[in-house]
Amino acid sequence: MINLQGVKPFAEGGNRICFIHPGDKNLCLKISKQEVIKKMYSNAPWYKKLRSEKSFDDNLREEKAYKQKAIKKNTEKIWQHLAKWYAFVQTSEGLASCTELITNNDQIAPNLEEYLFSKGRTKEINKALKEFEIFLQETKLLTKNIIPHNLAVKESDSGLILKIIDGLGCMSFIPLPEISETFANRYIKRRIELMYSRIDWDLSGRKGSWK
Repeated sequence: MINLQGVKPFAEGGNRICFIHPGDKNLCLKISKQEVIKKMYSNAPWYKKLRSEKSFDDNLREEKAYKQKAIKKNTEKIWQHLAKWYAFVQTSEGLASCTELITNNDQIAPNLEEYLFSKGRTKEINKALKEFEIFLQETKLLTKNIIPHNLAVKESDSGLILKIIDGLGCMSFIPLPEISETFANRYIKRRIELMYSRIDWDLSGRKGSWK
């Protein structure tokens, strides 16, 4: 078991807490907040309660999302823009999803939201966004709505690279994009449109609805 007592998380979202693996600085440990899972299940509409409480656990959802067809088909190319998922590991704070930690010169890479608020829509980030858009279209990788803080900005010799660190999976209630390439194309096109809409909303002062 990995002891995380006294270890400070480097990030915390609404559903999970993230730690650097104490034995490997290149790994991230994501731990679901059990009280949030229970609350989400309790507040869910009746038809969603037909599933088990575990289905609201982001770690289990993430594991399932990494088994999607697009990842199995694009075993080499897929990791260009996606953090790797390794396994579940037991920690003193609960079960953790162990994933690749994206870094730049041994420092945790900023997420896209941090980059945009710091530097804006630079030529470099626009190029990275376009490459990421093409990647999604070519691989048919299914994501939820692409929020800037769920993308890490990786530095490389060829420029900036966007990597998905959260939000993988299909959010359609009826998962037609997982079955049909036609529906996958439509789904991905909409996710890309919403990604740019969210970026514009963030940079314009977050007025109104980004959707």
